[in-house]
Amino acid sequence: MTTTAPPGTGPRTGPDTPRADGSRRTGRQRSPGAPRSGLVFVLPFLLLFVLFLVWPVVQGLWMSFTDSSLALRDTAFVGFDNYAEAFGDPDVWSSLGNTLFFTAVSSVPLVLVALAMALLVHSGIAGQWAWRLAFFAPYLLPVTVVTLIWSWLYQPDLGFANQLLAALGMGPVGWLADESVAMWSIAALTVWWTAGFNFLLYLAALQSLPTAFDEAAALDGAGAWRRLWSITLPQLRRTTALVAMLQILASLKVFDQIYILTKGGPGGSTRPVLEYVYDVGFTGYRLGYASAVSYLFCALIVVVSLVQLRLFRRED
Repeated sequence: MTTTAPPGTGPRTGPDTPRADGSRRTGRQRSPGAPRSGLVFVLPFLLLFVLFLVWPVVQGLWMSFTDSSLALRDTAFVGFDNYAEAFGDPDVWSSLGNTLFFTAVSSVPLVLVALAMALLVHSGIAGQWAWRLAFFAPYLLPVTVVTLIWSWLYQPDLGFANQLLAALGMGPVGWLADESVAMWSIAALTVWWTAGFNFLLYLAALQSLPTAFDEAAALDGAGAWRRLWSITLPQLRRTTALVAMLQILASLKVFDQIYILTKGGPGGSTRPVLEYVYDVGFTGYRLGYASAVSYLFCALIVVVSLVQLRLFRRED
């Protein structure tokens, strides 16, 4: 006589049921169409990436080996002639010197000022929302508005800067007309404009630091400055490395504020490499030569980035 097992008491089959060969079934089986459906989602981005980034890079690299010009229809292959000319062009070296000088005089204050602002807000000073708004608001302004504000401040006769010097009994300064002062003036503008971004990075890092070390040092009698120097700043080393690297790369690519304010003047004392590339390519119509200069500058930025990463890894 055979008996029928009641429902639910028979052998179970499920995701973890052993198979005949000893393997187990997994709970989620990959659908055969999963890779294809994933490609469908990624394809629009890949098309835009290739169309607006990869193809222009390849086209510009090829153009740097030709005598391509906006004034000529025919284009001839010239090999490394453009690169050889760039190495012997004094304007390239002078614009590169201006770029490096701007990077040096703007990057250091942008790191130190941002750190000081973050420490001030993190100290618990009253009206923190107002301080945060005041420090970060300039970063939200477009470059045209920033340059318009500072062009008024730098006005020779009615500008606030010279009016302040006059009140102190000092003579006027040609903030944007004096070759020895113009780049410093643009650096001051850049610090005021972009320090807010670095301020946010430092503030986020300070808020994520553990408080146990600082509290223990305070109980041992360490003062505020001692705790800052021996506990807080060492813990911000990674954030400082990140801020410094991002700031150096951003300063090397300076263009907008200089072009709007001085267009590289006076006497080419503020013309960076990117403005020289613009002038050669779109004013002098030499697209091939401008492409060669831009790729040499790109190679310099890559080398600087690799050196920075190597130094930061050694410190870690």
